[in-house]
Formats: sequence, structure tokens, C-alpha cells
Amino acid sequence: MNRTFVIGVGMTKFDKPGTKEGDYPDWAKEAGEKAFADAGIPYEDVEEAFAGYCYGDSTYGQRAIYELGLTGIPIVNVNNNCSTGSSALYLARRAVQGGLVDCALAVGFEKMEKGSLGMKYTDRTPALDKHMGRMFEVRDPEESPFAPQMFGNAGRDHMDKYGSKPEHYAWIGWKNHKHSVNNPYAQFQDEYTLDEIKEARMIHEPLTKLQCSPTSDGAAAVIVASEKYVDEHDLWDQAVEIAGQAMVTDMSSTFDENADCMTIVGSDMSKEAARQAYEEAGVSADEVDVCELHDCFSANELITYEALGFAEEGEGHLLVEAEATTYGGDGPVVNPSGGLISKGHPLGATGLAQCSELTWQLRGQADKRQVEGAKVALQHNIGLGGAAVVSVYKPAEKTPVGA
Repeated sequence: MNRTFVIGVGMTKFDKPGTKEGDYPDWAKEAGEKAFADAGIPYEDVEEAFAGYCYGDSTYGQRAIYELGLTGIPIVNVNNNCSTGSSALYLARRAVQGGLVDCALAVGFEKMEKGSLGMKYTDRTPALDKHMGRMFEVRDPEESPFAPQMFGNAGRDHMDKYGSKPEHYAWIGWKNHKHSVNNPYAQFQDEYTLDEIKEARMIHEPLTKLQCSPTSDGAAAVIVASEKYVDEHDLWDQAVEIAGQAMVTDMSSTFDENADCMTIVGSDMSKEAARQAYEEAGVSADEVDVCELHDCFSANELITYEALGFAEEGEGHLLVEAEATTYGGDGPVVNPSGGLISKGHPLGATGLAQCSELTWQLRGQADKRQVEGAKVALQHNIGLGGAAVVSVYKPAEKTPVGA
């Protein structure tokens, strides 16, 4: 297997649906051109491309990437719910890792509608019918939108089983909004008091509006290259190694008789993906300095602390009490970008925006968001239906001659 490196990243600002100038090809072009400028290479060096989006017709990926060039390369369209961007990155990395290409591109974009996510097709089996069916065996249906209902119920299960409280989830929302103040790409850059987070409109207890990610428009792009390519183009100073990566889909534990709402929304998927990624990278959870974690809702951030090994099972809220996951804390700084809650969540772009943030962090280019001395970064991106992608990043080191 070849070593794999991120050599260029770029993204647009994330914006409220309907307010962003242009259309998805314009946004993909902006993100892609930034990534190529960052890498200092031409589009013509790309041998394969993977385009991620959830909302759109077939071959939108081609239409978007054609803004960067027309070279006849394979372009694969990717749709894996909220983990779409990371799924495109996963495929780009696999192409390089397997020695099929030396340079691959992952682009993700989304043009979304206002309001909560819903089903587009009501005349066929829903992708989440098994998840919803099992959840309604655990907890009665309510009128709230399905996504906050699922993740809010996961928070309720954690409260019932382990003693976490609504204020723990509110603190996560407060933290991520506070982090986004320093992120010019974030949809929201406002700081709130903890009371304002708690007193915002309730969406599905314990989740208030300021603990829920918004729908967003935007794009992001990442260029992945082989060690040979990095060496030939002398890109070692800017390259960031993808040291470990794994994708895991739903397992029997998601739906079995012991399943609770935490496993239904993917805690076991995340745990197994993290185990595999750590193993490949040769690191442990306590070595992670900075993490971009899929905080679609604050409840998911808290339960994922445990899945990623930052806390023992049932003790995620203790990290909150210790304020361990922000600057100056004892744990990794989680979501310095503001996370999905405040940076925004254009589904196809999210995973690649996470990669961009962590690349900047490991290069020391994150400006006021910089996590001092960051050497190991972790990315967690999950989509219901389901797929969890976990990636471990390290600064690039050239293989010694003769090794």
C-alpha cells in the first residue's frame, strides 16, 4: 500500500441556503481553484476525481468539475448522506493508496433548502426505515423533525443511562459557536452566552436550535497524492499524511434487541472506524491534539467523545465538566472550526471542509484558531443510513533513503 498525502485544500465560505452568490459549479470552482493554488500544481495532473453531493441530479459532479478543466479523466459521483465528503476523500485516497494513480481530487458541494432535512422520495422504501423502526421500539414517535429526534433521543438515552444533563449538551453548543468566531468560512460567527444556548427554541429535548447544525450552501476540495508525487514535486513542507482511515457501515448492533438510540445513530460504527484508523496510523486516542468531529447535534458530539476513545463509555459528559475539549483543556481541541453547529453543514462539502481545517492546523496555518503544537489530528464524519469515516492525519515526513 502506498503512503497518501493531502497536498492542497480549499473551501468556500458556508452560507445560509438562498443567500450565496452563484450556483454549485461556481462554488466547486472556487474551492477547487483554491486547492490547486494551495498545492501549486495544475488540474491537468489529476488522474481521477470524486465529486460528493446529496441534493442534485446525476452527473452534477461532472458539471462542477468541468469548471476546473476538461481532460477526460474518470469522475465518480458520490452520495453517502452526511459523510459524503469524507466518502469522496476515502475513494480518492484508495485510488492513490492502491497505486492506481499518483494524484486524485475530491470535491464536495451542496445547494440546500431552508429548514430541516426531509425525504425527497416518498414512493419507495426510505433509507432509514430500519433505523426509525428500531428507534420507535425504544422511544415513542414525536412531532419534531426526524434528524434532531434521532440524535436528541440518543442524548436522552445517555442522560438516562449515564447521568448527563441538558446543560452538558448546551455547553457543547456554546463551545462550538465560540470557536467559530475566529473562522471566516463559518456560516455563523456569533458568540452566545450559555444561557442564550439553553433558552433558544427547543427543537427536540434536550436540543435547542443553537445546538443543531443548519442547512448550508458551499463547497470544499482536497487533492490527494502519492509519496512519489510529493517527492517529485518537492511538496514535503506542505504535505499532510493521511496516516490512517476507515469507513464502517451499520452492523448488527445498530438494530438488534439491545440497540439503544446511541447505537441507532452510529456510535458503534464510529467506534469501529476509529479503532481501525488508529490501528493503521499507529496512534492512540490520547495522542490526538485536534479533532473535527461530526457535531450535527451537540448530543452526537458528546456520545462520540466515547466512541473515539476520548472518554470511557458513559463518561463523555465528564469531559464537558472539565472543559477538556476547548483551548486550554486537557483533551484534544474539538471542532476549532466551529463544527457543523456553527460553521454550517452543506452535506457534500462537510467532510472535505473538516479535512481542510485539520490540514491548516497541522501546517500551523489556522490563524486565531490554531491549536498550539498540533501533531496528530482526527476527523470524524458520519451519515445515517449509514457510514462513518474516521481519518488520522500527521505532518508529512519523508521516508529515509534505504528504508
